[in-house]
Amino acid sequence: MRKTLALITLLGLTMPVFAQRDKDIPAFGTVEKADLLLKECEFDKDAEAVVLFDAGESYLDMFGAIELVHHVRIKILKDKGLKFADIHIPYHSYRNDETIKSLTAQTYNLDAGGNIVITKVEKKLIYEKPVDKRYSEQVFTFPEVKAGSIIEYKYTHTNIGLSNWYFQRSIPVKYSRYRVDFPEEVEFVSTPLCVLPVEQKSESKGRRNIKTLTMSNVPALRDEPYISCDEDYLQRIETRVIAINPVSAPRQSRLYTWPQIIRFLAEDEDFGVQMKRDIPRTADLDEALKKQSDPYLRMVTIHNYVRKNMEWNNYGSIWALNGVKSAWKDKKGTSGEINLILVNLLKDAGLKASPLLVSTRANGRVNTSFAHYRNFNKVLAYVTIGDKNYVLDATEKYTPARLIPYEVMYSEGLVIEKIDTGEWGWRVLWDEKPFFRETVIVQANIDEQGVMQGEASVTSFDYSRVARLPVLKEGKDKFIEKYFTGSNPGVKIDTLSINNEDVDSLPLTQTVKFNQPVNSSGEYKYFSVNLFTGLEKNPFVADNRFSDVFFGSNQNYQIVANITIPESYEFEALPKSMRMIMPDTSISITRRINSEKNILAVRISLEFKKPFYTPEEYPDFKEFYKQLFALLNEQYAIRKKAKS
Repeated sequence: MRKTLALITLLGLTMPVFAQRDKDIPAFGTVEKADLLLKECEFDKDAEAVVLFDAGESYLDMFGAIELVHHVRIKILKDKGLKFADIHIPYHSYRNDETIKSLTAQTYNLDAGGNIVITKVEKKLIYEKPVDKRYSEQVFTFPEVKAGSIIEYKYTHTNIGLSNWYFQRSIPVKYSRYRVDFPEEVEFVSTPLCVLPVEQKSESKGRRNIKTLTMSNVPALRDEPYISCDEDYLQRIETRVIAINPVSAPRQSRLYTWPQIIRFLAEDEDFGVQMKRDIPRTADLDEALKKQSDPYLRMVTIHNYVRKNMEWNNYGSIWALNGVKSAWKDKKGTSGEINLILVNLLKDAGLKASPLLVSTRANGRVNTSFAHYRNFNKVLAYVTIGDKNYVLDATEKYTPARLIPYEVMYSEGLVIEKIDTGEWGWRVLWDEKPFFRETVIVQANIDEQGVMQGEASVTSFDYSRVARLPVLKEGKDKFIEKYFTGSNPGVKIDTLSINNEDVDSLPLTQTVKFNQPVNSSGEYKYFSVNLFTGLEKNPFVADNRFSDVFFGSNQNYQIVANITIPESYEFEALPKSMRMIMPDTSISITRRINSEKNILAVRISLEFKKPFYTPEEYPDFKEFYKQLFALLNEQYAIRKKAKS
């Protein structure tokens, strides 16, 4: 299923004409001194670099293949922007499907006399780096780059097909233009996925249809807290060939269907063919399965066995690039190899298991209306036992079989099965019952000197447990810094003990002995009970939000604190017990406070009933979060008793 349209025998092709009309993009090597003197981006004063222009020209060449001419010029504004001088151009190298040609690049600087100095990137410094069996990249670094430099490169990506064009980057873009130049016999559609204004122009020249889309002064898409994936929010264009209308032949659709994609995958040597391989059985797995007649326990046994015995090479792919038998023998492979092995073993054990194609959170949401295997970056195992479905990833060492992997929660996956069985199709990957759940219990005393000391127990359930285990594997010092001292300045941890680290059916329990000074002002001392929750600082303070707020799962926090103060002190007027609910009822917080003599008891319950909020909901969400964190961090005041 290659992208080449193979139209030369059907169409009377003419050469593209855009190269003669390029008035809005400077010729390669023509640089203005004013750009070299530029000190900052006028519409983003904090930018470390700015794209002066980014131009792409897609056209159908005389051999019936789609090529992209890409021309980029970037101004480095600050030392932090030097990283943008390291260039990686990926392409599909399997069977020489695509190539990068006519690559030229150079750096521009001003010398002491104000003259423009050009330093070319030598061809010997441009090298090809294999990424895997199917992909490679052209890699090079611009020479003589410093703050104030301009870098420029241009190349032709052959046989690329029609991929997305991105107007937006992680740095601002002054001008971005994408042009499609096709013969009139080729029907194509360019769909802007943008909220910023896009200028569009369509024209016909000779027997070619040309569409040009431009965007100016595009702000950088910087990291926003709890963004699901940059890819989903970048301002971009999707262009697709939808049909061919030869002069002397019937119209030919170029839109694929999901059944066509599934049939293609079933016949592919790196996917469907691998499902027919006989994986050698192992005595220890056979022995373990003999002890389990319950289908769920058989599934868990196989899942745990593959997780324990297979090492992931950190390459995410739907393909078994070197074959499942080879990976099984080496005990190492791609995510595609490992999870196709998992599906094989589950089926061999009599379980109803299928490959499940997914797009992880980092890869972005799948456009289910556009059928293509390139929408996906991972394959998982989909298992049905009774009326319950399970999603398994054997490359993920910390997620038990009962939980949907966090990186695909609240997404859609495509079950791959024979078309005639009717068992293929889309599945919503969501379970509202498992939470990102934390329970924090603090027992502490405050002494006469204003030092709080005591013990805290943090119990992490479900996705909270999954998130903490990789950090724990890096060592207790990093674990303490991330979860105990990093967000609690002044706290010192004396001891840390961990329970249930290796039992994924139980929550992870962490117990610390700690001490910290409380705040003082005159005769008053102040303290908060919001300790070790991960909710110490409000991440949503920006006035505007470009992306969804995406938590990935529902959440639940319980905070229980019992604080004893010195006999010679008393509580000032305490905050009230209260309950606060988001207008849409999706978030609620309850606080109960009791005091008796010199002991304060506080219980806070916080629950999130949905995993995401849209930019349109952000104003209400932001205001609620402001009140929420004011409540969580409210100070409790004590002072010395008046002498009688």
